[in-house]
Amino acid sequence: MDLNEYQKEARNTALYPGMGESMIYPTLGLCGESGEVAEKVKKILRDNDGVVTPEKRKELIKELGDVLWYISNCASELNVTLEEVAAINISKLKKRWFENKIKGSGDNR
Repeated sequence: MDLNEYQKEARNTALYPGMGESMIYPTLGLCGESGEVAEKVKKILRDNDGVVTPEKRKELIKELGDVLWYISNCASELNVTLEEVAAINISKLKKRWFENKIKGSGDNR
């Protein structure tokens, strides 16, 4: 499945307040789901010495899918495709790489 196909299917399953007019709901969902990924990783570090078991791997994949759903709907609210978002991101990272600015901080380096 390509990113734009995923985005279309994700949008077909979306139902939330302000849909089509606001990114508030999907942005809050993205924060929550990202936090769930972080919590699972934290507990893997604490309880499994950082070893990702096959069961934990499956749990993380499901949570990452939820993160992707919310990212997809944020992009839809901005009327941009996931492929455009991905292309812009890779272009930005390549520019930083070639300018030897991959390390550091700040959006406009």
